[in-house]
Amino acid sequence: MATTGKTRSVTAQVPVEPAARVDETAARSRLTREALADVDAGRVIDHQAVQDWADSLDSDTSLPLSEPC
Repeated sequence: MATTGKTRSVTAQVPVEPAARVDETAARSRLTREALADVDAGRVIDHQAVQDWADSLDSDTSLPLSEPC
């Protein structure tokens, strides 16, 4: 018999707030993995470009958003 990775299924009635926190944690984890994949692929924006853009928001001529490299 082939062995696969460990898995587990859980079905339970839990209060809404803790369940929402679990969902939020899962979403944050997914977004973090996606962001790290973007960095690994080189889809980043130079820090100084972001700083210049943010500083321009208070001016009459704000800079356009930079595109990832």
